[in-house]
Amino acid sequence: MRFMVIVKASKESEAGVMPTTELLTAMGKFNEEMVKAGVMQAGEGLHPTSSGVRVKYSGGQSSVSRGPFNLTDDLVAGFWLIQTKSLDEAIGWMTRAPFDGGAEIEIRQVFSAEDFGETLMPELREQEERLRAQAARK
Repeated sequence: MRFMVIVKASKESEAGVMPTTELLTAMGKFNEEMVKAGVMQAGEGLHPTSSGVRVKYSGGQSSVSRGPFNLTDDLVAGFWLIQTKSLDEAIGWMTRAPFDGGAEIEIRQVFSAEDFGETLMPELREQEERLRAQAARK
């Protein structure tokens, strides 16, 4: 099972405050443990919303809003993409993440082709597999 672990933004991350050397060292150690265990597929921090944009779609049109955005629970400061056998295993890993000071994460399962059942017709399934293989090569 694949999971996206969403690291919620904070006042500090939105202000562009960089993590301490101690946190970066601890995070590097934690990430190394996950890579060695075959759990971590990707993980990155994000720039604050002051350098981001939102695109909204309505009635066949799109509109762009430039950041910064108000600090709400839906802002993301970083993420991991992990693969574990279960949600409980994902929780086990993430409870070991070296966060403190009120940091919050959210763990969400990533859809797999099987989750779509018959809706994902064979030609769409083949396209999905082909695109994943192409993306992995680049």
